[in-house]
Amino acid sequence: MSSPTLEQVVNMKKIPTKTLRTGATMPAIGFGTFGSDRFSSEEVSEAVMGAIKAGYRFLDCASIYGNEDKIGKVLKDSMADLDLPREAFFVNSKVWNDQHDDVLAACKKTLTDLDVDYLDLYLVHWPFPNFHPIGCDVDSRSLDAKPYIHEEFMKTWQQLEQLVDMGLVKAIGTSNMTIPKMELLLRDARILPAVNEMECHPLFQQQDMYDFLVKNNIVPVGFCPIGSPARPDRDMTADDLVDIEHPVIVKAAKRLGVHPAIICIKWAVQRGHVPIPFSVMESQYTSNLQCVTENPLTDEEMLEISKIDANNRLIKGQVFLWESANDWEDLWDLDGTIVK
Repeated sequence: MSSPTLEQVVNMKKIPTKTLRTGATMPAIGFGTFGSDRFSSEEVSEAVMGAIKAGYRFLDCASIYGNEDKIGKVLKDSMADLDLPREAFFVNSKVWNDQHDDVLAACKKTLTDLDVDYLDLYLVHWPFPNFHPIGCDVDSRSLDAKPYIHEEFMKTWQQLEQLVDMGLVKAIGTSNMTIPKMELLLRDARILPAVNEMECHPLFQQQDMYDFLVKNNIVPVGFCPIGSPARPDRDMTADDLVDIEHPVIVKAAKRLGVHPAIICIKWAVQRGHVPIPFSVMESQYTSNLQCVTENPLTDEEMLEISKIDANNRLIKGQVFLWESANDWEDLWDLDGTIVK
């Protein structure tokens, strides 16, 4: 008897979906493609190929990841090999910080690299044009870095709106935002954001932000869903906690006989935000997808996990700080006001 194919292992009909304000649907779990600090673009694109075969249809991309051209070839080959139309996929990308003044050119480059005619979703990667080089250390600073300036951000946002008008992008959204910044955007935007991508895992749940997004019909997408053990060295500090070692997570994992990372993925989907885990290992990315189709966490486990939030932000963003900033907390408007 032959072994089952990956498509047979993961029951794709059971993968949940989310509906955007545009009416479009997106899978409630995606495949992240950021790995440039640890893996080559070839390794990432090979993982994308395997992930597509496993059943992933939401690909979270970005120009700064340096691999969109290779992912584009994988996507095209996958469509041919699996006899799938472009519409079978939900493809997302992001405009990088140094391209805020020419979003159209940035988007067209991404469309060319990914070899698609349109993007299902296009995000502003960070809400300010502060730059850092790939692979830099935590002390890297740009002399041109500046705090959030809403009028400048809206100029960038209006360019994203034009992409929608042109049919190049189906929906637009944000990433790494705060509630004060989102309030201004919702006040001034002609086309409202459909998605906000943010760090989200059991020890950093961002409940206030999550509630704000849901209230305003914005789908939360969560990166670092298991606490990103392979995140860049610049994002690691001595005070960081480890989600997959927390007793509540470990207890649920033992009940189900799975790795603790699986509990983090299940929690995200059952809670209601969209996790975008990444792995280059077939067993991991397959189990990450399969786990959302079977053996849900109990209400008691969900309640227990809701109580372990430790405000443990891992991606602090130090490399984006401007000269007058005090520390990384200035990036996140912790007191409810935008830091100038």
